[in-house]
Amino acid sequence: MQGLGELKEKLARERPDKWENIPDIELYMDQVINYMKRQHIGMRAGEGLTSAMVNNYIKKDLLPRARKKRYERRHIAYLTLIGLMKQVLPVAETGALLKKYAEKRDIEKIYGKYRDMLDDSLLAASLEISDDMSEDEVLDLILKFAVSSYTDKLVCDSLLRCLE
Repeated sequence: MQGLGELKEKLARERPDKWENIPDIELYMDQVINYMKRQHIGMRAGEGLTSAMVNNYIKKDLLPRARKKRYERRHIAYLTLIGLMKQVLPVAETGALLKKYAEKRDIEKIYGKYRDMLDDSLLAASLEISDDMSEDEVLDLILKFAVSSYTDKLVCDSLLRCLE
């Protein structure tokens, strides 16, 4: 099927920047928004980060305030984590999870753990795909990932309730 090889390659290769590769200079909002476009793989057009979203995350205490309208490496890390988690969790629960994590670890360690888990998951997904899959095999794989997403979300929600 068309596009399977490209998808497999993208899953195996594309990752958010490592902590040490995130700019260690302060960035203005427009620079942050442009930088974040390459931090999230699989984003469709129009799904990117906006300044209104960043301000909302700050208001909801998911993201530390910028210093003199300048954002640091830690802000990029938080925004990367928020971008992934908001795909499966409500903003309030994302905030609660990040706060719990931040009580135990600094953002550099949290971000490193996130990248490791994402890498493992994307590599495993890429191994499920082959260039010569039939349409039936692709349909079965879609169903498998959909069911897995459902069960992962179910468990995630339940574990979050245990932390309350």
